[in-house]
Amino acid sequence: MVGRFAPSPSGLMHLGNARTALLAWLDARARGGEMLLRIEDLDRDRCRPEFARAIRDDLAWLGLDWDAETRPQSLRDPDYTAALERLSQRGLVYECFCTRRELAAVASAPHSSDDRQAAYPGTCRELTEAQRERLRAEGRRPALRVRMPEGAVEVRDRLHGSRPRPVGGDVIVCRSDGLYAYQLAVVVDDAADGVTDVVRGDDLLGSTARQVALQQLLGLPQPAYAHVPLMLGEDGERLAKRHGAVAVADLRAAGATARDVVGALAGSAGIGDGRAAAAAELIEGFELTRVGRRPWRLAPGTPILSAI
Repeated sequence: MVGRFAPSPSGLMHLGNARTALLAWLDARARGGEMLLRIEDLDRDRCRPEFARAIRDDLAWLGLDWDAETRPQSLRDPDYTAALERLSQRGLVYECFCTRRELAAVASAPHSSDDRQAAYPGTCRELTEAQRERLRAEGRRPALRVRMPEGAVEVRDRLHGSRPRPVGGDVIVCRSDGLYAYQLAVVVDDAADGVTDVVRGDDLLGSTARQVALQQLLGLPQPAYAHVPLMLGEDGERLAKRHGAVAVADLRAAGATARDVVGALAGSAGIGDGRAAAAAELIEGFELTRVGRRPWRLAPGTPILSAI
């Protein structure tokens, strides 16, 4: 099997990212598999090389090694162009003139585990050529959407089970500024890198059906997915910069050891007892299905903070 880390270098690695990376790494190593590193720097506005370097340093410090680093997304535009052309040749691509605000987030992973996300209503799907010409004359620059299958597709997940999940309507694959969208990029990347198993946060479970549908349209293999529970902030939301000094780099600077952090992260996921441990010491007997199924809330006074 081939797993992967695929961090986005838009900031320092926080504890939630590190926890998911640890579980993905343990899953691969316990099964005798390979682990790849891919920098997902698709969003040129937010991603920075210095954050990519910091992520590599943090992973290495935690003892989470990788067998190879594949091309970053910023060097993969020819791959995305080829995939888009294949979809276009099948008559599946059309221009979408919806507003910039509606398109702003499509270069980033959509963090929502809810299958009931609002589906695109098909506003631009059946525009006539005359209507498209009029919108262009008004200065509207189109994005590109793909006509997705109606209904649901089967999503196989090692923790959540296999069941049909709604696709959620036509997805944007290229923004109006020419930037390729995450949904297209991630399926092309995983296929090109030979990834067979994806372990990631369950905030991405809701968008997985769209990726599976794109894999089917492009004739690409579907990896085995496993969406693990998140680490949440004190407010119950997905861990982010607003929650304060929760970056791995902050803990390093404060004097925490890698063993402290790894042991505490593993304990928060139901692996081990939370005491200091090297990542390699947790491989033997590790099974992803034993990971706790509920999100873990990081709040002042909780064991993970006292442990580190």
